[in-house]
Amino acid sequence: MSDCDNCGSFVTEAYVRVFAPEGMETVRVCPNCENKLRDGAEIREARSSRGN
Repeated sequence: MSDCDNCGSFVTEAYVRVFAPEGMETVRVCPNCENKLRDGAEIREARSSRGN
């Protein structure tokens, strides 16, 4: 079981396999992160609210 490095939410092993950089066992950002998001291979601050 893995957790997101940014928010601590649970992420599946399949999600880590697809979205984590090679050699990492956790992801830096997940879909639950409201303040950061993936932008290609980089991580950036969200420009707008992703909340409800």
